[in-house]
Amino acid sequence: MHLLRIALRSLNNRRFTALLTIFAIALSITLLLAVERVRTETRSSFASTISSTDLIVGARSGSVNLLLYSVFRIGNATNNIRWSSFEHFAQHPKVNWAVPLSLGDSHQGYRVLGTNEDYFKHYQYSRKHHLKLRDGRFFSDQAPFEVVLGAEVAEALNYELGQEIVLAHGVAKISLVNHDDKPFTAVGILERTGTPVDRTLHIALAGMEALHIDWQHGAPAYGNRKISAEQALEMDLQPKEITAMLLGLNSKIATFALQREINQWRGEPLLAILPGVALQELWSLMSTAEKALFIVSLFVVLTGLIGMLTAILTSLNERRREMAILRSVGARPWHIAGLLILEAFALALAGIVLGVALLYLAIALAQAPLQSYYGLYLPFSAPSAYEWTLLAGVLLAGVVMGAVPAWRAYRQSLADGLNIRL
Repeated sequence: MHLLRIALRSLNNRRFTALLTIFAIALSITLLLAVERVRTETRSSFASTISSTDLIVGARSGSVNLLLYSVFRIGNATNNIRWSSFEHFAQHPKVNWAVPLSLGDSHQGYRVLGTNEDYFKHYQYSRKHHLKLRDGRFFSDQAPFEVVLGAEVAEALNYELGQEIVLAHGVAKISLVNHDDKPFTAVGILERTGTPVDRTLHIALAGMEALHIDWQHGAPAYGNRKISAEQALEMDLQPKEITAMLLGLNSKIATFALQREINQWRGEPLLAILPGVALQELWSLMSTAEKALFIVSLFVVLTGLIGMLTAILTSLNERRREMAILRSVGARPWHIAGLLILEAFALALAGIVLGVALLYLAIALAQAPLQSYYGLYLPFSAPSAYEWTLLAGVLLAGVVMGAVPAWRAYRQSLADGLNIRL
């Protein structure tokens, strides 16, 4: 107890250096815990990019490929599936709801998704959050040339309600073929979700069919064969093919049975995947970056502890008289060593406490923006068991660092401390 009191008074005499050391350790602790929480919650948020969807069904390919183009709007489908297949499984007794997805067009680099009104009812993300409107309304299946914009699309392109939008064929940022004869009108803008929905333009399936009703063999019609928007409205706009479909089942127990049934269906080659399993498979491909980020944060902590070690070692020469006086009043060499170890312990502990406080302050300030812009929710909760383990490891490392100057002080003799060095 006496050593601790002396250690604290000694630190108080060097308060400026001590405070800088504490602050450096605190920043490293904040970064370490922040990286860990962001890593954990990113993984959780990534896994819940699409929630409450039991199966994703598309043309037979790979599970990751199907997930990428149907959920993340990355890449292209290897093939389409027939509308009759969608109707067959939409009416399946085990299926509660089914949402069709049709991809292939874009607008200034942003993907266009053709779907129906059920998409806005059943699509959920994160912790079962439904899509909400910031402005306007959802499109109607009976109005083919209406579009609902994702938040990022509206903000990046400065679009407002009533804006006329011309879609482009294909997914290139700069397209040579535009559907300029069939413009769409923006009727709604979604709230931010932090998911690919923000970067998507949503139109009705009838609108997607109307865009390509006069296309043949992947090429637009010209001259008299061209069909105007007014003429398209009078025609049958029932799609013949879609890209994929989302299925919600009546019972989770039936998921694997229906998945097997779809994969073995003889009507056409189909692939049904569980979104959670495919998301974990995709996340495992990015595990290297995840580990690299964690290693960088550990090195930052190590830098802070080395700074503490340097500060204590630098002060040893300045404290020779202090050590000698302590020895002269009866302090043993191990008392001197213990004093320096306690100083290191106090600095590390204070840095950890301040670092945790800074972490919660950062969470309080950044929680809402991260949720809104990136779909990342950082809970305001107590440190987990793993985080406590990290903090204990940092505290132990601080004590070990303090043992180095303690050993040097231990070896100093009383005579060495009293000698005057010129």
